[in-house]
Amino acid sequence: MNKDPRHMSEKELDQWQIQCAENARNYLFSIGQPLVYKRPDGHTVAEYQNGQILVVR
Repeated sequence: MNKDPRHMSEKELDQWQIQCAENARNYLFSIGQPLVYKRPDGHTVAEYQNGQILVVR
C-alpha cells in the first residue's frame, strides 16, 4: 500500500498487516527458507513451502 499506516482506518490496517505477512512468507519460501514462528501453544515451529511443519522447540 502507498498510504501511511498512521492514517489508515482499522480495516485498511488489518488488510495491510495480512498483506505484509503474506509477502514475508512468499519471500522466505522463494529463497528456500522456512517461516519460523511461535504458536499460541508455546511451541516454535518451522513451516516449509511444501506444507511440512517441524516443531523446533
